[in-house]
Amino acid sequence: MTGTLYLCATPIGNLEDMTFRAIRILREVDLIAAEDTRRTRKLLTHFDIHTPLIRFDENCKVSVGKKILSRLQSGESVAVVSDAGLPAICDPGSDLVKSAIDAGITVCPIPGANAALSALICSGLDTKKFLFVGFPPKTKKNCRELLQKLSALEATIIFYEAPHRLKNFLVELAKIFGERRATLARELTKVHEEFLRGNLNELAEKISEPLGEFVIVVEGCTSSEIIAPPENISEVVERFMAQGLDKKSAMREAAKKFNVSRREIYNSLLREETQ
Repeated sequence: MTGTLYLCATPIGNLEDMTFRAIRILREVDLIAAEDTRRTRKLLTHFDIHTPLIRFDENCKVSVGKKILSRLQSGESVAVVSDAGLPAICDPGSDLVKSAIDAGITVCPIPGANAALSALICSGLDTKKFLFVGFPPKTKKNCRELLQKLSALEATIIFYEAPHRLKNFLVELAKIFGERRATLARELTKVHEEFLRGNLNELAEKISEPLGEFVIVVEGCTSSEIIAPPENISEVVERFMAQGLDKKSAMREAAKKFNVSRREIYNSLLREETQ
């Protein structure tokens, strides 16, 4: 018989969010695979867990993944944990899950804290339809291309982003998404937990040198926004400019024509220029 691969959630900040079941599983398995063994060892020490620990991160996921799979096939059980929250989301655990399923090994979730969903339910935005994107591409070109594809979605969109890239990302979001509502969730479940709410331009102005871990929750596309206009926006603006209007006035007339704000015309022009 093969063992079981457990996907074990750990706290995203507050240690009281560790579940009784997670503690029991981490004590009972033969091995714990962790992204950062030093960070996980502190957690295990806090809960008096002495199970052997192995490093399993992006750099060694192939070689260590094979070892873990071999141990599972021999009948041992293994728990995978991430640095915080649910494993197999934006981490190498997802590759191991696929390999385990292909090998006929049982995969079992041990639910718990999750930053994306915690931010969503406190955002005040629509929770019926949502899309988790995770970390956007680091290059400006790839990031802009992704945001343009997402701009027409009606679902609420959830991003992760590093503090040192947050302001530039919010500026890019505002250029492409316009003045949509958004929520920044900072340091979730920790002492300095904070929620910043407003439109994207307001949030971009508020952020200077942010500290901590952030989740960005953005409102989906509404019916008032331009998704697929009957005419090419740039052509309409150019026609007004040919009549003697400056670009700003031409954009204002185009906004009247499509019954939207001038900001939405500006965002549509940006999308057309980069397509």
